Amino acid sequence: MDETVRVRQRGVLTLPASLREKYGIRPGDTFRLVDLDGIFVLTPMVPMVPELAREIERMRQEAGLTLEELLEGLREQRKRYVQERYGNAETA
Repeated sequence: MDETVRVRQRGVLTLPASLREKYGIRPGDTFRLVDLDGIFVLTPMVPMVPELAREIERMRQEAGLTLEELLEGLREQRKRYVQERYGNAETA
């Protein structure tokens, strides 16, 4: 696809409707703009938290862990990480 867009006052740029429809872009969506020596690359900032939460829940269920067991394991991992990183068993 090759489209021409114009920068309006205050730097506003309108994405063509065909692209917004094709990729499901909605008002309020966030993008990262990368400048590659004069070539601009616009990529969507896709929230990963819901997807990661679903994956963690799936793995928790497969392992047969309760939520409390999972959280306790994470606390232990954090404690070990802090001790290895800072030489201190205290957690923040």
